Amino acid sequence: MKKIELGGSRQTSVSQLALGCMLMGTSTEEATARRMLDDYVGRGGNFLDTANCYTWFVRRGSVGGESEALLGRWLSATGRRDQVFLATKGGAMLTDVAAPWAATGEVDWTIARGLFEGAGRQTLQDALEGSLRRLQTDYVDLYYVHVDDRATPLEETLETLEELRRAGKIRHFGWSNVRTWRLERIRQLCDKHGWPTPIALQQQHTYLRRRPGLEQASIVDDEQLDYLAQHPDLTLVAYSPILKGLYDDPRKRQGHWAMQPYAGLDSEARLATVRQTASELGITPNQLVLAWLLQQRSPRVVPLVGPRTWEQYQDLLPALNVELCPEHWSRLQSAGA
Repeated sequence: MKKIELGGSRQTSVSQLALGCMLMGTSTEEATARRMLDDYVGRGGNFLDTANCYTWFVRRGSVGGESEALLGRWLSATGRRDQVFLATKGGAMLTDVAAPWAATGEVDWTIARGLFEGAGRQTLQDALEGSLRRLQTDYVDLYYVHVDDRATPLEETLETLEELRRAGKIRHFGWSNVRTWRLERIRQLCDKHGWPTPIALQQQHTYLRRRPGLEQASIVDDEQLDYLAQHPDLTLVAYSPILKGLYDDPRKRQGHWAMQPYAGLDSEARLATVRQTASELGITPNQLVLAWLLQQRSPRVVPLVGPRTWEQYQDLLPALNVELCPEHWSRLQSAGA
């Protein structure tokens, strides 16, 4: 697996494909999770992603921390801590994980979003200590503010992150689910105080383009792509790159919540182009979309995949060996309504 420089730093090398561990310990049983982790690292992968809230929302009774705890057991058993670039997050754990569960057994996300722990000084300090304990390590390579917290002064959050960095508990920091103007404010404050700037931005990003007029801070838009292209020291880590595998299954796409931000004629045209190109290359649409993301250069993109099963994990790996010729690249780039 190829390596890239995260945040433009030659001292921070990560694999071109990140492995999301969100479902490990809940939806993905431990034996399967360990099998994926062993295989991923064996192939040269090193970029592991989790969060302290993973994953209370999979089923009632989950409390968060399950993914970190599983990773901690695996790291302890294998002794591979020095072989991985370990990323976790704080800020999106709930103050009450039982409150958002409706009688129907579904999560009410309107309630959940009002219960995020936030990014205040004490909250981040406590959240990181809990993460380090579960991960069975004394530092993480990358610590994200999981959800942008506008109720806490940015200076407080950034000063706390710098204190954690100087204490050796985090090596780098990043942000997730955040608007571009906030990123610029973060960078300005870091420059003002002489603090290191964030090296990673974790946002939802895929081949389909968000529909016009969508109010969504978590999905990359044209302005954010332009900002990232102008700031190569901030690398885009793209979550949900294949939209729950919907590129491969037209029936599953019908009415699926993951398609709602992209619904429209533009997505229909781009989906048709993906189907045609994947057929010509003899690969699946999911694999093609991953290959397209892996070959982006302006801005550079690290796709973050989070397979639930061993079969899903295996199905994604061929994307690493796909090389798009100029004709296919041009067709994919220009497709749309």
